[in-house]
Amino acid sequence: MTIAEAYKAGLKLLNDCNIDDAEFECSCLFEHCFGYDKTKRVTHSDDTADGQAFSSFLSCIKRRTDGEPLQYILGKWQFYGFDFFVGEGVLIPRPETELLVQEADEYIKNSGKKCIVYDLCAGSGAIGLTLAKLHSECDIYLFEKYDEALCYLKKNKEHLNTQNAEVIAYDIFNGFCESLPKPDLIVSNPPYIAENEIKSLQSEVLREPHTALDGGKDGLDFYRCLYEKWYGAINKDGCMLLECGDAQSEEIKSIFSSCNGQISVLYDFNNIDRAVKINV
Repeated sequence: MTIAEAYKAGLKLLNDCNIDDAEFECSCLFEHCFGYDKTKRVTHSDDTADGQAFSSFLSCIKRRTDGEPLQYILGKWQFYGFDFFVGEGVLIPRPETELLVQEADEYIKNSGKKCIVYDLCAGSGAIGLTLAKLHSECDIYLFEKYDEALCYLKKNKEHLNTQNAEVIAYDIFNGFCESLPKPDLIVSNPPYIAENEIKSLQSEVLREPHTALDGGKDGLDFYRCLYEKWYGAINKDGCMLLECGDAQSEEIKSIFSSCNGQISVLYDFNNIDRAVKINV
């Protein structure tokens, strides 16, 4: 069997199971198993395929057709130009969340000072560790409750060599931790799916941890917690940046309506409300 034939066999299996963007996913899995990127795969199409690599490739294809997310199979995923380890038990970083990083980056640059940054519900650390890489002068604290996610968070901190980041095992519903310095900036991508909507999510999304999706009856439990137990801890002239779901921004603005600072909505590349910014 040639390299070209091996690739076509995997692609057919993905197409037969109606996997979206099968070409892209097959290419990712092929490179993962064979070490051949698209260019090498084409220029060496007539080479004999390694049997062990082909067996591994078919195993990965089966995992994908069984509904396991591509990112979990690969074991890592890129976010903001950095590779993050991911797997069962941690939310997969998504490109929409890069908007939160961009806005946080701008805030830090414009602040003109060494900022204290909190990443609440940190998961893999995609937001907080990226900010730690972009701003080595800042102190970044990443809060995560669940052991599975903490495992990946610690692994990514070590992988990215972020000496200015500190991982804290903590339930944010316990409120601000008085032993830590007050933050200038709080960023968070909290669970925000309403509990009755979870069953309707894509099968791949349902393979991600329920705890990273479930935002309570109306999807807003974590935003209420962030307002009641964290907003008041932010230093003067600081801000809070919160990712949200489609059409949730007005309800979140209402939760924070008694705050004196300006509240604004950030829209993603699909012109969907993706985050809320609350100034102090």
